[in-house]
Amino acid sequence: MRRRAQTTVMLGVAQTLSWASSYYLPAVLAEPISRAVGMGYSAVFAAFSAALLVSAATGPVAGRFIDRLGGRPVLIASNLVFAAGLAILSQATHASHVFLAWAIMGAAMGSGLYEAAFATVVRLYGQDARRAITGITLFAGFASTIGWPLSSYLAHEFGWREACLTWAALHLLLGLPLNLLLPRAGPLPRREPAARQAASADRQPSGETQAGSRTAMLMAYVFAVTWFISTAMASHLPQLLQSTGAAVAIAIGAAALVGPAQVAGRLVEYGLLKNAHPLLSARLAILTHPIAALCLGLLGAPAASLFAVLHGLGNGILTIAVGTLPLKVFGAQGYGQRQGWLMVPARIVQAGSPFIFGLAVAQWGIGALWLSSVLGLSALLALWTMQTQGANK
Repeated sequence: MRRRAQTTVMLGVAQTLSWASSYYLPAVLAEPISRAVGMGYSAVFAAFSAALLVSAATGPVAGRFIDRLGGRPVLIASNLVFAAGLAILSQATHASHVFLAWAIMGAAMGSGLYEAAFATVVRLYGQDARRAITGITLFAGFASTIGWPLSSYLAHEFGWREACLTWAALHLLLGLPLNLLLPRAGPLPRREPAARQAASADRQPSGETQAGSRTAMLMAYVFAVTWFISTAMASHLPQLLQSTGAAVAIAIGAAALVGPAQVAGRLVEYGLLKNAHPLLSARLAILTHPIAALCLGLLGAPAASLFAVLHGLGNGILTIAVGTLPLKVFGAQGYGQRQGWLMVPARIVQAGSPFIFGLAVAQWGIGALWLSSVLGLSALLALWTMQTQGANK
């Protein structure tokens, strides 16, 4: 148990670094990068979207390697790739350099963020990995709280290029040693002879196989909706709250509550919901966004903080469900590769989420929440249907 706790802490700190230096980097550095390189502000985010698409392609491959070799070598490689991408970004003088740097960063994101960390602890601990997954997200929940101020300080005091180089150095001096200290995964169980496997497959009812495929597709849809809403809110929440009539300072202050609320949601999962089926946790969590939208629509600006807290609570729990639900439903065997494939639609949708939801906010204002709420309710329906298809095993 002590060794498992140490592994959770090491992965949690390393994940905080990886998220802060990638996912949360453009919000602070996009403007100075665009000015220095001579490219549009939106083009910097287009490069980031391209990185998300690369991460979608990389995820299943990284997951397969984790299934075979354990997470340690994959996460070590991700630190090196993160450092290389950040170093290239720091030297960018043309838009093509920015796109190249983010493409490299995308490969690191696909092999070094939550999915890889979750697969690592599942490879080590099997069905007992749930508390480790929750613990990792508790640490990484502070990635924006640490990353945004640190990136802003470095860019202001030394310049954005130096900020990128600092993050690259941290991957080599902090992230790499932490991942080097991770325990090595044990050998995989011996596979059955091919003939016996084929005979076993022939005996498996086709209906059971089809039900498993349907469950996987429903799960992938739920994860895609989750990431769409999460990324949309991360990109547009202050503007969205201002459309209710809230002052700029109030909107930003309310939006800042999302981070602490996410951590609070993960604490709820770690404590009150630790023995609950992940399907129940996910169903409760997915409801919080539509409920928050209803409160904001009925009460307007006075409900801005309530909206942020409810959304953050649900999003924090759903981040854990992304890791624990596939483990509970499908088991630990082949978890990494399966998780990579399940997250491909989520990464693709995530890449377009800021643009699509931005259009909705520009066109409808607060009415854009109809889009995210209907998507959330459709994900709840998918989770409900999943239960009827035997996902509780």
